[in-house]
Amino acid sequence: MELQPVLEGELVRLRPLRPADYDALYAVARDPLIWAQHPASDRHEPAVFREFFREALASGGAFLVLDAADGRTIGSTRYYGHDAARREVEIGWTFLARSHWGGRHNAEMKRLMLDHAFRFVDRVVFLVGPGNRRSRRAVEKIGAREAGTRVDGSGRESVVYEIRRER
Repeated sequence: MELQPVLEGELVRLRPLRPADYDALYAVARDPLIWAQHPASDRHEPAVFREFFREALASGGAFLVLDAADGRTIGSTRYYGHDAARREVEIGWTFLARSHWGGRHNAEMKRLMLDHAFRFVDRVVFLVGPGNRRSRRAVEKIGAREAGTRVDGSGRESVVYEIRRER
């Protein structure tokens, strides 16, 4: 599975994240309200975001999200944990500028990512913090179903959502 294709829609364009994207992406991420419900609610702080950005680059699956109308940076997302044997991949670490909240941009971004992923996998998972109501509603709006919980390596619990490829 190609983890960093260029994906283009009417509202958004996703392209591989590059080191030179740091300043533009941090200009979006420094808004504390973006992270208010997130388990990493301090991600707006420079040192915390710098580590998030470093991990995103190292993941090999991170995207910069651009507004298709004007080319402005509006957020980031990524594929992670592709398991070819289980035919599964995760979509996560998504955030958008508050100016682009409300569903249309996120829905198109996720549709583009799902369409690409389902060429290679049968199941896409999303891990969301239990208290992150905004993100939970967002994945439910795109058709994800709750499928249990999972604890990550740091001991943080997440709600697992899934979408399965239609046969």
